Order: sequence, then structure tokens, then C-alpha cells
Amino acid sequence: MPDAIEGPTPVSALIHAATIVTAGVFLIIRSSALFEAVPSVLLFVTFVGAATAFIAATSGLLQNDIKKVIAYSTCSQLGYIIFACGLSHYAVSFFHLFNHAFFKALLFLSAGALIHAVANEQDLRKFGGFVKYLPFTYVIFIIGSLALTGFPALSGYYSKDVIIEVAISTLSVSGAYAYYLGTITAFCTSFYSLRVLYLAFYGRTRSPRPYLPGVHEVAPRIGSALTILALGSLFSGTFGRDLFTGFGTPF
Repeated sequence: MPDAIEGPTPVSALIHAATIVTAGVFLIIRSSALFEAVPSVLLFVTFVGAATAFIAATSGLLQNDIKKVIAYSTCSQLGYIIFACGLSHYAVSFFHLFNHAFFKALLFLSAGALIHAVANEQDLRKFGGFVKYLPFTYVIFIIGSLALTGFPALSGYYSKDVIIEVAISTLSVSGAYAYYLGTITAFCTSFYSLRVLYLAFYGRTRSPRPYLPGVHEVAPRIGSALTILALGSLFSGTFGRDLFTGFGTPF
């Protein structure tokens, strides 16, 4: 996944938010009856999912390419989705998959707007102080980052936190393993999300001087797409929680 960022940013948004993530997870969810028949395989799925979440999140802490940070974030969230399946909570897994599509596409396209604004520069070490130049992109990026971290009332809060809760409530070794790695991963997610925000938008700008006169906001068409994704990141969890989680859900 991190190597897929070499493509154009809209392609990255589509691949990371939908295609790559959906294929494997959807196959596991649709084949849940087969997985339930072999408990040892569920243990393996839980182990791999939790390890993936942790390793990808710690890798994201040290990246300087803005798109690579978001790419490792995708790997990390995929780990959450997978270990929820391993713990036999397929509806919760699908719920996070649903919410993740909104805020991850939003983050990738926001990163693309930021990259386009500074002459296609992707190195976070050459950003900084853009909050006064790109206020709309800043607000959109904050919404996506907060949804990713699981900030209360945003979409990630209703699915990622439920995954962590069902892990500890499973009352098994695999559940405890997933819970502790998932909790550490949540901390790492918050850390690298705030790091990207700080390096891109706060402090003194570190951009080369020729970049600054050309810094500009996104076009209205792109802004409208970002707004739609931002609304999904804000409200998909609120309106989808009763559909995907709880007693009586069709899932």
C-alpha cells in the first residue's frame, strides 16, 4: 500500500479508501460461516490483524512524505478491520470499513490539495505555516484527522472505539492481545495525525521561497467533493451506528 502512493492522489484516494481495503475484508465477511467453522483460523486472523495495525501505525510515526503517512494509516486501520473479523464481530468490522472510506478518501484528497498548492511538494519538512494561506484545506484536513483518531461524535469514534471495546469484552487471550495492541495503535494514530497537522499548517513556513507566491486554495469543484466527504466523515457514524451495530441489526 505505501508504494501505491506513487500514483496520482485521486487514484490513491480511491485505492486506499475502497479498492484494496474492501477486497480482502469483504471476502472474509461474506465467508464468515466458513471462518466460524475453524476457530484456529480466527485466531490467526486476529493475530495478523492486530500486528498489522500496530506495525503500520509505528511505521507511520517516522514518515516525512505526507501521502506515505496516510498510506501507513490505511494499513493500520485495515488491521483493526481484520482483527474485528477474527473476533467474530463482522458487523462492527463492516461498520469501520464503511466509515473509513469517507475519512480516508478525505485525507488523501486534502493531502492532494495541499501538495498541489505548494508546487507538488510532498515532504512535510518543507511545509509549515499554511493555515493562513489555506484555511479551507486546513479545516477539511482537521475533520479527516479527527475522524481518523476517533474523536467523539465523528465517524471513526462510532466504529474504531467499538472494535476496541469488543476486543476486551471477548474475554479471551486473543481478545486481550488485540485490545492492548489496538489501544497502543490508537495512541500512535493520534500522534502521527497531529504531527502531520502541525508540520503542514503551524509554525514558521519551511517552504522554499519560490513556492510561496503560488500557494492557492483548491478550485470550487474540488472543494465541493471535499465538502461531501467531510460531511460523510462527520455524520456517517451517527446515522449508521444503529444499522451496523447493536441488537437487531440486519448485519
